[in-house]
Amino acid sequence: MRLLHDGYHVIGLDNINSYYDVNLKLDRLGQIGKGLPFKFIKMDISDREVIKDLFRKERPHFVINLAAQAGVRYSIQNPYPYVDSNLLGFMNVLEGCRWGGVQHLVFASSSSVYGANTSIPFSIDQNVDHPLSLYAATKKANELMAHAYSSLYKLPCTGLRYFTVYGPWGRPDMSYFTFTRSILEGKPIDVFNRGDMKRDFTYIDDIVGGTVKVLQKIPQGNLGWDAAMPRPDSSYAPYKIYNIGNNAPVELMKMIEILEDALGKKAIMNYLPLQDGDVKTTFANIDDLISNVGFKPSVGIQEGIMRFVKWYKDYYHI
Repeated sequence: MRLLHDGYHVIGLDNINSYYDVNLKLDRLGQIGKGLPFKFIKMDISDREVIKDLFRKERPHFVINLAAQAGVRYSIQNPYPYVDSNLLGFMNVLEGCRWGGVQHLVFASSSSVYGANTSIPFSIDQNVDHPLSLYAATKKANELMAHAYSSLYKLPCTGLRYFTVYGPWGRPDMSYFTFTRSILEGKPIDVFNRGDMKRDFTYIDDIVGGTVKVLQKIPQGNLGWDAAMPRPDSSYAPYKIYNIGNNAPVELMKMIEILEDALGKKAIMNYLPLQDGDVKTTFANIDDLISNVGFKPSVGIQEGIMRFVKWYKDYYHI
């Protein structure tokens, strides 16, 4: 919607799979007003020929790739969808951008790439070679694939490491969403690592605003890039990586308290150990994003949770 209101003509792709409630996906699509320059195509990015035909026909100037199989825990039990969507699908997008002469590819990476790193806050200067899940590994692979295409074909690419995106119309497998459902139904919520966790919760409106700003900031090769001491976030090629987060990690138990207050109901806690693939803390250093594109998050966790709860009650008629 933000791109449409900014005057872009937008083509949206989604395979509308059953990873979560299909009706929610369709209702979300239905929010896009009629009369706007928007075309939706049901399509799977892992289908090479279909994607090739799409780029040949539509000739997009800009591409934002948010398509991926999401979820850290799901990747442990179901690895192959991550290979199909996150690796093969992203490869097809890169090829389409290459042959289509796309001016700028912006793609979703993830805070999960920081993996076993415990140096807080997470900085784009840090090593990300120790992922804790296949999902994280595919996102790191996306960054490497994009750099290769940027270097070989001068395709401008920007990767955004998103930090715990939340808000209305979000994914029902996210903790704030599942907690809301369970609290209202009087069911226990699973609290991993006995609640000793922090997340850099980032409200959807801030994510959208930052992503659009980045789209308009086409990267150039860094003339000061030193091959003897290479910075991982930039390159001699037209390539850039940013963290995009709220820059203010919140304790999991604090988020639950805010959610309880918004719902007017206490949670029943089911304390569990830390799960495979999880990290205890995420915290985004966003200095480069602030200085280079003027990004500034504006929605704190209290306001963001209140907005989500209002949407949830309206959507589910509670």
